[in-house]
Amino acid sequence: MRIDSHQHFWRYSPDSHAWINADMAKIQRDFLPADLEPLLKANRIDGCVLVQVQQNEEENKFFLELAEQNPFIMGVVGWVDLEAPDLDEKLANYKANYPKLKGFRHILQGESDPNHALRPKFQEGVAKLGEHGFTYDILVYPHQLPAAIELVRNCPGTMFVLDHMGKPRLRDHDISDWAMPFESIGAFPNAYCKLSGLVTECDWNNWRADHIEYYYRRSIDGFGPWKIMFGSDWPVCLVAAEYKQIVDMIENAFANYLSQSEMDYVMGKAAQQFYKLEGHEKIRGPFRSDWID
Repeated sequence: MRIDSHQHFWRYSPDSHAWINADMAKIQRDFLPADLEPLLKANRIDGCVLVQVQQNEEENKFFLELAEQNPFIMGVVGWVDLEAPDLDEKLANYKANYPKLKGFRHILQGESDPNHALRPKFQEGVAKLGEHGFTYDILVYPHQLPAAIELVRNCPGTMFVLDHMGKPRLRDHDISDWAMPFESIGAFPNAYCKLSGLVTECDWNNWRADHIEYYYRRSIDGFGPWKIMFGSDWPVCLVAAEYKQIVDMIENAFANYLSQSEMDYVMGKAAQQFYKLEGHEKIRGPFRSDWID
């Protein structure tokens, strides 16, 4: 099964989507399941994971409704206030009533404090995610990776996935503050990585596929071939590349580096295991952790 582990939907509003600025005019419109489904079919992608955009629980409801209406949306990553006093009750309710809700994300990259993830209440909330069977998507810039490493270390019962490979600065061709912490986070058994979002870290009008593919291959050194997963970051990727270009770059990057069984993990099995998507219990790979069951 081939799965896109990272995509978004929205009903566009200039106020609630202020981050979509004038330079991103191409995506200043609605993006909904009917827009994505033909792209998935054309690229032989069986399903997707729908990921949080807004930091409110209203979006959770919207996404879960879309997931119920569209079977190809196999999982949802939402948002919840991880420091809320009633977090346990919220998580218990989500777990009991919304089986397609698999995990949560907070937009750490937007926090001015690079150590926001290490706030005691925040860490307690992330640990509670694991206790309730939910995952956590890490969205950070390179300078925030040291705090992310400590968060993963301090919450061994929670499964983490690093979105967009930690956003290396491809535009500047500078990996000085990214490479070592990226590989360090990959050493934790409860940390996975999404091969998503790299094209938008480049010069949108002047990027090279072989340059991006180099970074994809670097993920093998950090995480190994069984803990990395394809993600398109559609429709955000459209400011720089079409959906098929993203798929082709990831497949081409590993063509001479990974076996077919390893590629099966990159293109779907890793996402199935991490998010416990349909069919995950049937996967028997080179290693398995108790949490998968």
